[in-house]
Amino acid sequence: MSSVEFMKRVNNLYRFSALLGHLGWDQKTFMPAKGAESRGEMMAWLAAEGHSRLCDPEFGNLLSELEANDMDNDLASNVKEMRRQYNQAVKLPSDFVSQFTRARSDALIAWEQARAKSDFSLFSSHLKTLISLTRQKIEYLGVQDTPYDVLLDDYEMGMTVADYDPLFVGLKSRLVPLLQEITNSEVKLPKLPKEMLFSADEQEEFCLRISRNMGFDFEAGRMDQSTHPFCAGIWPGDTRFTTRFDEKDPFSCLYAVMHESGHGLYEQGLPKEHSFSPRGQSVSLGIHESQSRLWENQIGRTTAFWRIALPWFKEEFPDFPDWDAKTVDLLVNEVKPDYIRVEADEVTYNLHIMLRYEMEKLIFNQELSVEKIPETWNQMFEDWFGIEVDKDSNGCLQDIHWSMGAFGYFPTYTLGNLYAAQLLETMSKQLGDIDTLVESGNWSGIQVWLRENIHQKGSQSSATELIEEITGSAPSPEPFLNYVENKYRRLYKL
Repeated sequence: MSSVEFMKRVNNLYRFSALLGHLGWDQKTFMPAKGAESRGEMMAWLAAEGHSRLCDPEFGNLLSELEANDMDNDLASNVKEMRRQYNQAVKLPSDFVSQFTRARSDALIAWEQARAKSDFSLFSSHLKTLISLTRQKIEYLGVQDTPYDVLLDDYEMGMTVADYDPLFVGLKSRLVPLLQEITNSEVKLPKLPKEMLFSADEQEEFCLRISRNMGFDFEAGRMDQSTHPFCAGIWPGDTRFTTRFDEKDPFSCLYAVMHESGHGLYEQGLPKEHSFSPRGQSVSLGIHESQSRLWENQIGRTTAFWRIALPWFKEEFPDFPDWDAKTVDLLVNEVKPDYIRVEADEVTYNLHIMLRYEMEKLIFNQELSVEKIPETWNQMFEDWFGIEVDKDSNGCLQDIHWSMGAFGYFPTYTLGNLYAAQLLETMSKQLGDIDTLVESGNWSGIQVWLRENIHQKGSQSSATELIEEITGSAPSPEPFLNYVENKYRRLYKL
């Protein structure tokens, strides 16, 4: 039967992607430096081989044959997504795919070195190559409105500049005044003792405890260290995430772990009966980010969380100041314009995303040169945040995304914030007061709700359809804006 042959081919294509994911994870964690060249070769070969199988005319014939007949919902979902992938893939030459994959592998190594030395010049030639190749990709795929739209669609299907521009304008119009109000607040914030150090080993123990309590299954996953925290759902039963340690700031590691564990829970909760197929994948990056941002911020940055977590924290760090949960909550919710996106508070975080969005628009819609990226970034950052960027690692070198060729990814973080707030509203109506659940220390109800409503559904619906199905309303920024305004006006007594 054509459906059997079709699914066999689809499963094998997704196995190729899983292998690439595994090699990519290893490249960012344990691979020795001298393995970079051969690793790049292997990844380039796998990408080209997978691409050629996707472009096989026989696969196209199978798609057409199935599309001409009635299908059940699961098969129809797989056919629809594979048709999209096939139509795109046939526009890209195999040697181009191989070249792009190799360039990404080389760029990642260069970026790690450049970031460590805070020297953009060590990365600029690789970035120039990736941007050039990305522009070629845009030409191959075809532009309907703006070149950047092609990249945005890669990460959140259907989203364009015309969708994001008014969304960001609306967010900025309410977040900037809120930031100004907070800046003028007279609330005194606690500060970590400057002399106090938090060992990486103790941080790790505490963070593992939090991740386990969230429901992450460490028999089906692991936590490691990398330059930039990330999560990789490699294949069923093997979900991995990373974090990084700062002995002066244990909360940087904690919230990275909660963020990546949120991603990991989604991967571990996907329907195993649909593994290695579109139907068994997450529905979108925006929805994926909603899971991480919900756990990181809307669960983790609350007094309720610290009422249960603070005693665990003091077990690892008995010399920690004798603060109560409200004090720690205020500490971890400090609103302060600063350099680093992944450590930004909820008020300024989306401004970080907007900056990257505007930078990528300049690069692809206005052909901003690579040489001008640091200068342009720094000026925009100073204009928006009122802070002069002191070094490249605090500016345009801080994120891993461009070294991976992941242009168009950043806006999904903002979508994740919006989706998370809307989901939290509905979860509260169905489960009762979320703070009470969190403070109990038994977070399984939250995990089960997310698993039943989001994780187990895979990609049977689009992101917007899923949000509307769960919440009864189309995606909207209002729940997030209401959430963040209410929360921070309460914390800062505005």
